[in-house]
Amino acid sequence: MADELPAEVDVVLLGTGLPESIIAAACSRIGQRVLHLDSKNYYGGNWASFTFSSLQTWIADCQKENIRTEDTGIGKENILENEEALLLNQRDKTIQNIEVYTYSRNEDSENVQEVGSLRVNCELLTTESKESDARSTTSQNVDIADVTAESQDEPQTEIAATANREECVDSDQASGNISGVEPGSKLGNQTEPQRNVTYSDIVREGRRFNIDLVSKFLYSRGLLIDLLIKSNVSRYTEFKNVTRILTYHYDKIEQVPCSRADVFSSKQLSMIEKRTLMKFLTFCADYEQHPDEYQDHKESTFSEFLQCKRLSPSLQHFVLCSIAMVSKSTSTIDGLKATQHFLRCLGRYGNTPFLFHMYGLGEIPQCFCRMSAVFGGIYCLHHSLRGLLVDAQSSECKAVVDSKGKRIHCRYVVIEDGYLPENVCAQLCYRQISRAILITDRSILISDTDQEISVLTVPPDDERRTAMHLTELCASTNTCMKNTYLVHLTCASSKMTAQEDLEPVVKKLFTLDSEEDCGAELKKPQALWVLYFNMRDSSVIERQSYAGLPTNVYVCSGPDTGFGYDVAVQQAENIFRHMFPTEEFCPAAPNPEDIIYDGESAHPGAAESPQPDAREPNQLAELQAKASSDNLSDAAEEPHPV
Repeated sequence: MADELPAEVDVVLLGTGLPESIIAAACSRIGQRVLHLDSKNYYGGNWASFTFSSLQTWIADCQKENIRTEDTGIGKENILENEEALLLNQRDKTIQNIEVYTYSRNEDSENVQEVGSLRVNCELLTTESKESDARSTTSQNVDIADVTAESQDEPQTEIAATANREECVDSDQASGNISGVEPGSKLGNQTEPQRNVTYSDIVREGRRFNIDLVSKFLYSRGLLIDLLIKSNVSRYTEFKNVTRILTYHYDKIEQVPCSRADVFSSKQLSMIEKRTLMKFLTFCADYEQHPDEYQDHKESTFSEFLQCKRLSPSLQHFVLCSIAMVSKSTSTIDGLKATQHFLRCLGRYGNTPFLFHMYGLGEIPQCFCRMSAVFGGIYCLHHSLRGLLVDAQSSECKAVVDSKGKRIHCRYVVIEDGYLPENVCAQLCYRQISRAILITDRSILISDTDQEISVLTVPPDDERRTAMHLTELCASTNTCMKNTYLVHLTCASSKMTAQEDLEPVVKKLFTLDSEEDCGAELKKPQALWVLYFNMRDSSVIERQSYAGLPTNVYVCSGPDTGFGYDVAVQQAENIFRHMFPTEEFCPAAPNPEDIIYDGESAHPGAAESPQPDAREPNQLAELQAKASSDNLSDAAEEPHPV
């Protein structure tokens, strides 16, 4: 394989995380020669998604302390005169403090095999194989490529919400429902008796799971959605609406009213509270136009500002924790901006501002890698770099040496920070993210359907700590098996381990003892399996903080603690513009039917046909009006052609 790699490229990237994958797609799209490597045998790095059995392999690999046995030095024959070698790290230290617990009923699982499992590497589990295994019955999904998006200043590419009503072969997966669609009947574990799920069931149905290492949602007006639309990468993706935003208040889980209809139909709020909340949210939607309302509170916290606006304690909690999603120490201006952003995202695809990626968030980096490969990018997994060769006079990286000892000339190098040597990162102080992943037997808030995708914010007991974000995914997202839920908990680390940070919340919301008798109605969901780990967060470290880094080498961080993807997208765009300041970042890829190959002539009338994005003003206005409706089903009546 090493002999087949090119001897000279424009850009070498090491690591297939989201920022690196976006940069690879952007560079390939403008004609740069891209070589994209990863020492792991799967795409995504710390942004990856795993089946249950693949996750067990990942856990075992992370717990290994020994460095790879292969030669990690650079031979003298590869180092030219006036060049110095900068050796790279061969051991990933970004994941620490892994703890795994099984709480399901005891059952012999040693001889249980995963259904349909093959002894293949993770990179062979393509989107097609996942779809053939996990695609469910009738489900309504969001296709952001076909609904018109409207921005604050100028219209975006066409996008449309569609109802995907394919007949599905696999009848044991749950049916899908989205916000704004009336459920036909009560489904799943809320109305039908079911046997207890055991660990053997989880192992046997392991391919039904797509478990994310990082837990995030897409804001419907976030940078990632805009990039997916602009670049046409959205054609590779599939989304569902987040249906509920929850909060933990007075030791009880409640649903937060978001839209106008939710506010006035809520039974949690009095009529006075409803009017007060609507008045405040209306002000936040365009708070810049009313400076007199907040000028005197610029130096105070957002929490104090809410008190001055005479919001009740319940309304203050809803706005602070579940709408703005900020801490009590957040400034008034930042709190108003966060609330405004939340409100502007409402109604674009549904009654909440969030979308979730089908089959797990690990699909998103792979989508950008696919785009890069379409435009000539070369990919090689389980293949790393030994080091960089730096010119002593110019301090530029002239070439890299791969794990097989081959010298590859390049103009730029983009590297995930976990590969940097310790002497480059010696003076850095990293933050940590605490993560917990649970497989549970029921939802944390029972409803009349088992198709809920929920977001819950649990405020901290100590005001000096940040809130904990919980996401709960149902089987219709194709991330877990039927009759189970996949739960992700995330917070900024404040203690030594993720377990110390998150276990109190886990015990508060879930039952860990499988033998506990809770009576006829189980008040809390049963946690069947729990994983804790810490992940390094380097998103706030500036490039100049890395000591002795060559001038044409750029560093990408891993996931950050934020709820969305804006940090990763902005980082990728900034690095691209440093390398190619005059080029467009991720221009739209042509549709396959519009590509004319050498020797072919355009079909009759092609010259007169408008390009896909060149719409008449009246057509664009119609589609924008549809996209702005509160109900997702209003945007499209017919199924989207596959």
